Order: sequence, then C-alpha cells, then structure tokens
Amino acid sequence: MNSLLVIALPLLALYALFLLWYGGKGKPLTPVEIDDFMRQLQAHAQGEHPQDALDEIHTLLSRDDGQEFVMQNLVRYRAKALYPPGYDLGDDPRAADQRYAKAILWPLLKNGNLLVFVGRRSGSFIEPEGADAWHYVAMVRYRSRRDFARFALESSKANIFVHKWAAIEKTHVFPVKPLVSLIMVRGTVAVLLVLIGAVLTLISR
Repeated sequence: MNSLLVIALPLLALYALFLLWYGGKGKPLTPVEIDDFMRQLQAHAQGEHPQDALDEIHTLLSRDDGQEFVMQNLVRYRAKALYPPGYDLGDDPRAADQRYAKAILWPLLKNGNLLVFVGRRSGSFIEPEGADAWHYVAMVRYRSRRDFARFALESSKANIFVHKWAAIEKTHVFPVKPLVSLIMVRGTVAVLLVLIGAVLTLISR
C-alpha cells in the first residue's frame, strides 16, 4: 500500500499542476484589464500592429468569456520576405515564418497555450469565386483571451512579430469554439500518467 501511495501521490500532484497550467475556465477580462493590455500593446507594437489590427485585438478582448478557445489562422506567404530596414535575414518567406514559429513556442507554452494543428494546402475542391489562395492553416489553442493578450504583449516586447509580417502577405484569423473535437488533452495526459503509474508499480514489485 505504501509503495502505491509513493507512486500515486506524485502522479496526482503532477496532474493537478498540469490542470492548473492548462486551465481553460477562468473569469472574463475586466474593462480595466483590457485598457491596460491595449495601452501596453500600443506602447510596444514597434510598428508591427497597424491601428486596425489593434482595434481587432480590442474587439476580441472585449468579448471575453474567460474560457478557452481556438484561433484559426489561414495564411498566404509573400513572394519574398519583406523585413524592415536593418534586418539582414534573407528574403525567404518560409524561413521567416519558421523563425516566428520557433520564437513564439515559449511565450505560447508559458501562458498555457498550444499549437494543436498545422496543415499545408494540398489541392483545391470547393471554392467561391475570388477566394484567397491560402498556403496553410494553423490552429492554436489559447487558455483564455487574457492569455492571448499576455502572449501578444510578450511577443511584441520581444519584437517577434516582425518575422510573421515579413513572411505573410495575407492572413485571415478568427476565434472558434469547438463543438465536436477528438483532441482531448486533459484525458490524454490522465491516461498517460495512469500508464506511467502502472509501469512503475510493476517495476517496484
């Protein structure tokens, strides 16, 4: 019994810490918080966010319900990367996008956010006339709109978005609430920890 507790208690504690980090059920942003985030974003944007983009961020935050959501990203590359003067990083848009992807990994994870899906376009099927020719789609799970704002602010301070806008000619980004999803992160982590506990129990006998 004691050996089971020695194995089970740390795993339960680890799962509790995971749930605390992963979150997904919080309180909505207050108007004061929104104003503070917007003030800081405007101060650190460094020309990365035009005013219309800042207005979009404000609208997104003002509709916060405190819950997790997924941000859908449709992306089309530039023919050549377009960096501001002073950046000698070449003109490959995909290389610029890879720099952005690597740079945002820690700010995302730090704030309980995860990249859940990336898919490259592999053909055409049903398209309305005049539809944009997107190159890839990416879906990012955010713990809340508060955490999205924290991620955006941290990335702006680190001047990370310069790589994104150098790479991207056009993008369509919008939040979605999953209705049906087979991406069960909480359950997957729970099963994984149970399996680890079972293996440790067998080894300890």
